[in-house]
Order: sequence, then C-alpha cells, then structure tokens
Amino acid sequence: MTSIKTHIAGALAGALALGATTALAEYPDRPVTIIVPWGAGGGTDTIIRLFSVGFEEAMGQPINVVNRTGGSGVVGHSAIANANPDGYTLGACTSEITYFETIGLAPITPASFDLVSRLAVIPAGVTVAAESPYNSVEELIDAAKAGGLSSSGSGLGGPWHMAVAGMMKQVGGDVNTVQFIPSKGGAPALQDLVAGGISMFTGSPIEARSLADAGEVKILAIMSDERSPAFPDVPTLKESGVDWSLTNWFSLCAPAGLPDDVKAKIEAAAQKAHGSAEVQDALAGRGITPLFDGSEAFSSYAAAFSGDAAALLTDLGLAK
Repeated sequence: MTSIKTHIAGALAGALALGATTALAEYPDRPVTIIVPWGAGGGTDTIIRLFSVGFEEAMGQPINVVNRTGGSGVVGHSAIANANPDGYTLGACTSEITYFETIGLAPITPASFDLVSRLAVIPAGVTVAAESPYNSVEELIDAAKAGGLSSSGSGLGGPWHMAVAGMMKQVGGDVNTVQFIPSKGGAPALQDLVAGGISMFTGSPIEARSLADAGEVKILAIMSDERSPAFPDVPTLKESGVDWSLTNWFSLCAPAGLPDDVKAKIEAAAQKAHGSAEVQDALAGRGITPLFDGSEAFSSYAAAFSGDAAALLTDLGLAK
C-alpha cells in the first residue's frame, strides 16, 4: 500500500512540476526573428533595426533581423506569410502587400498576414535638379501637362510610380502623362536626376536630403497631408492646390493565424517599444515619421489602400 501511495504521490509531483514548467514557458521563451523583405541599409531595414532595439527590451528576448530579398519584395513577404504562426517569426510588411496580387507578382494580400501595426511612414516628394527651370510644383505640373517630362524612384507600379501618376490624375492629366522610368531604388534615380536623365524624382525626400543640402537638387513639395518636421520649409501638394497625398508605410506583421494571446502580447510589446523615447528620437532624427496605429486601424487602412492602389494601377494599365 505504501509503495502505491508513494507512486501516486510521485506521479502527482511530476505532473505539478510539468505544469509549472509549462506555465513558465509562456510566449516568448526564445529569440524572435523579424524578416525584412528588402536589403540591408535601406529604409525598411533601418526602421526595423531602430524599432528592434526597443522591441527586444519589451519582449525580453533577443530579436534577430534577417534580410530576405528578391522578386521585388515577393521572396521576403512570402517567407513571412508561409512561416509558422507561433509568434517566433514576424515580418516587416511594406505597402507592396496591397498590390502584389493586383499586378500579378504573387497571390499575396493583406489577408496573408496578421497585421500588428504600422511603425513609420515616409511621404513621396517632388524633387528636381538644381539646374531645373522649375522652382515650384505649380510650374512643374504646368510643364508636365504639356508632356515630355519623366520621373523615377522605384520599379513600375511601385509607390513612387503611383505617387506621380496620382498627382497627374488629380490635376486632370493622364496617369501616364509623365513617363515613369523604373529604377532599382532612390539612389540610382537621384543620380540620373542630377545627370539630367530624368525631369523629376518622386521618391522619398529623405533620400534626396543630402543632395539638397549640397545644392544639387531642389525639393519642391511633399505628398503628405501636413508638412514634415524634417522639411518644415517644403510645402505639401495640398498647399499648392493639388488634393493628393501618398505616403509609403512600413509595418510589423506576422503570418496569418497567430493565437490571440500571442498577438496581444506582440502588439502590447510593440506599442511599448515604439513609444519609447529611444525609438521615437532615432526615427525622427532620420526624418522618418513614427506612427503606431494598432492592428484594427492598420487592417482597415490596408484594405482601403489596396482599393486605391488597384484603381490607380488599373488606370496605369499594370493590373493583371
């Protein structure tokens, strides 16, 4: 009898110990990876690495940032979407998720992910070479309506292509009035601008800031609803009477299907990290506008952005 009691007591003790271990192994109990679908040193990579400093502290686990590039962002976003939805693989989703499917690149949509929050936004701008005859966005638009001007800053159908197409559509022109020449990013497009190969750059004014400071380019306007603290003297398009804005955005996301409690912990930790002075100052110091809207608001925003992008890409003849 004693041996039976001893056996039962031992089994109960083992069960309690196992239960205690399980309780202690609450999420997260090991390092978390964030996949960045774009190259090291770029805008998305910079934002995530700055955010990760605070996120690591809030999560209480190491955060490993991994770049998975290729396919105009498809490779990295696919890796995020196809990962195990256990909270240990997160991602840096960018605006491309709203139109990959529209332009026939991949069957990826916002529904492929659990959207945690936007982390930052960067508006498009209108930048010309220092020797350009245009000194205001009004002068540039008047010239653009006559045809013969060109722009660059991203691939075809990318955010900076939609930026100039939307601007011209808003002023009554055709979306293809300004010829868009695809590039592999802002740096080569700006080099082409300075060299006289294109008429304007409609990418991020942040990328153009060093050239502007050096007197090689002029930033005529930004495509945001309000002036940027990084460029307080640069007017918005809306101030010039053009009711158009386009901001590229950068977010924290995860594979669709996260357990509710895990998603809640990620969002709470992300909000805490994002709100820290360290992260806020680091982003603002680089001219990047911090933004945290949370999963519900972000999901609604992404759905609306998808619709607007689809309409514009259809007008451009790029929708499949």
